[in-house]
Amino acid sequence: MSTEVEFEEEIAVDSKTAGGKNLVIYNDDFNTFDHVIDSLVKVCKHELVQAEQCTWIIHYNGKCAVKEGDMDQLLPMRRALSERGIDAKIH
Repeated sequence: MSTEVEFEEEIAVDSKTAGGKNLVIYNDDFNTFDHVIDSLVKVCKHELVQAEQCTWIIHYNGKCAVKEGDMDQLLPMRRALSERGIDAKIH
């Protein structure tokens, strides 16, 4: 039984050190699919298919986590997306 507790503690420590933040894009009524797809490809370095899939998720679910990383990586992307008129936040 103590083995399970040690294993659970190990997982908890790993998730803390990962620092995984998410860059989330929210749906709006004025950006076109093509604009969001193009922005994901240029700013977030998505492949075209990945960008298209994220755009459909944004459309139907209202938001999508499009990138995971640390603040240093995600903050410039959030700024670039915001400059393109896309509502993006880091969570």
